[in-house]
Amino acid sequence: MDNIIKINDAVNGFAWGTFGLSLLIGTGLICTVITGFFQITHLKHWFSKTFGSIRKEGRVINDAGALSQYRAFCTALCATIGTGNIAGVSTAICIGGPGAVFWMWVAAFFGMMVKYSENVLGLYYRRRNSEGAWSGGAMYYLQDGLGSKKHCRLLGRILGVLFCLFTMLASFGIGNMSQINKITINFETTFLSRVHVGEFMGRPGVDWFIGLVLMATTAFILKGGFRRLAAFSEKMIPLMAIVYVAGCLLVILIHYSAIPAVFGSIFKFALGPAAVKGGAVGSAVQLAFVTIKNGCKRGVFSNEAGLGSSVMVHSNSSVREPVRQGMWGIAEVFLDTIVICTMTAVVVLSSGAIDLKTGLVKEGINDATLVAQTFGNTFGKPGEWFVVIAITLFAFTTVMGWSIYGAKATEYLFGVTCAKIYRVIFIMLIIFGAVMESNLAWDISDTFNGLMMIPNLIGIVSLSPLIIKLTKNYMDRRVKGKDIEPMLSYDSDIQKEACRAISKGAD
Repeated sequence: MDNIIKINDAVNGFAWGTFGLSLLIGTGLICTVITGFFQITHLKHWFSKTFGSIRKEGRVINDAGALSQYRAFCTALCATIGTGNIAGVSTAICIGGPGAVFWMWVAAFFGMMVKYSENVLGLYYRRRNSEGAWSGGAMYYLQDGLGSKKHCRLLGRILGVLFCLFTMLASFGIGNMSQINKITINFETTFLSRVHVGEFMGRPGVDWFIGLVLMATTAFILKGGFRRLAAFSEKMIPLMAIVYVAGCLLVILIHYSAIPAVFGSIFKFALGPAAVKGGAVGSAVQLAFVTIKNGCKRGVFSNEAGLGSSVMVHSNSSVREPVRQGMWGIAEVFLDTIVICTMTAVVVLSSGAIDLKTGLVKEGINDATLVAQTFGNTFGKPGEWFVVIAITLFAFTTVMGWSIYGAKATEYLFGVTCAKIYRVIFIMLIIFGAVMESNLAWDISDTFNGLMMIPNLIGIVSLSPLIIKLTKNYMDRRVKGKDIEPMLSYDSDIQKEACRAISKGAD
């Protein structure tokens, strides 16, 4: 066990350390530059084509084998909006100080264009599976995009397979059992601590009961297929986001006098706390690295930009234009990190748990329960219950989202039939997540989560010239009004079909 932990720590340090995060930020910088800082220069355009189009066209389904743009967006947010938006933010601040929030914003700023690029490539290289549904993702643009380059055919295939293997393994851990375990612990501690129904196989009966309920609920949703999950997401995600943001705003308004100091501390400590007790943490350089690393890592952990995960859902969109779905990727990161994570950060920093003068955590603070404590101090027990319920819903929707990722990865490796078998295994593992004790499963799956990022980012960088062409082609046609042939798919048959649909007025 010690050897496994050592090996995992070494690989995790590689995936989530200086190399991995440098590759991520570097890719984000490249994607931002080659698209002309699209997230800023075309802010009005992408905002109107995403949030502004929900009522008008975002829900229109003009493809029998696909989801509307809005439903694809909500389904992708299932996995994106999770425990990282609450517990992950407080952990980043407690370890890296208030300045970690600044680097979370930096990661999100560049992450917008990484996710944009993922979606653009995902739609361009997608294809129909044997059941007529769309299949797309990093594995396909690695295989057919990177693989089409000279001497890169085998490399593209290998990276595509590795990406899918890492995705499958991560889906069982960080996308399933670890989330279920967090739900069980929080729910039992808050609502069922006084309930005693004996033990079974050395674990409390309450844990088994919670696990069975979650397993049955997941099975019911997934049995209805992709469309039932999408319908669930369309209703649940907006409700979750609105209620949680509203709760945060109430806390912030009550502590409004601390707001100037909160934002001042974020920028002041962007390169690490200025004062350290007894020099125990290390030098200023080490502190700066800790701050930057935790801010960037938690930002990525929350919005998943660079992992190549949510593109597997976005690729099911009914839209024909790759850039149109790319803009929904920008919106996804914006809502997840710039809005929801920032709300959590301001709540934490205005709570009094962090010394805004030194940037240090006060004694006796538990980062895992900090947000719940803040709401509890403001609203009493109902405040704590609110956060626990929010974490429960966020974690559960994450499980739903990752069930898609794992199934799509399995489909790529073994076919549609094996993807159905995967879903059964995924559902059965939920009960084990509810009763497991070790944190090792979380640590290992976190490593696989990080390893997904590397082949995906290699694919994006290698295909950056194509991203430039697709973006320019869209802007020339849709914004400048030029009469040129659209670039919609790598496949000539799909290209022709999409062009016919667009000529008839469908996007």
